[in-house]
Amino acid sequence: MCDAGWQHHGDNCRCREHGPRIEAFVIPCMLLVLRKRPIHGYELMEELGGMPFLKPVPDPGVVYRHLRRLEEEGIVESKLEPGSGGPARKVYTLTGEGESYFRAWVSNLQSRRDNINSLLAVAEPVVGSESLDKSSV
Repeated sequence: MCDAGWQHHGDNCRCREHGPRIEAFVIPCMLLVLRKRPIHGYELMEELGGMPFLKPVPDPGVVYRHLRRLEEEGIVESKLEPGSGGPARKVYTLTGEGESYFRAWVSNLQSRRDNINSLLAVAEPVVGSESLDKSSV
């Protein structure tokens, strides 16, 4: 959290370890895109880049690692399709199990949202005018 404008606590500072850990948030975002239509990795990256709630956009290597793991788990499947004038491309599709997995993610996110809203309802009056600029968190 020191890099969010708070005073640095020295070389042994562990503030960042207590910050929000939402690296996996990209997974339900990917599944949301895959629910719409089969898509290849480059298009998936473009779609993720257009999501205003996914900031920063993850590195392509992270997305492809998730795709590989999701495929191993039967959440998505892929097949090679001829490229337009180039090499074949892997096209990813959400499976039936993937649909269930996506619904579980949505349910989990709804629960977390409710918990976060409850915390903020208590914390915001306490913090009041001392609250951080939302863009720095």
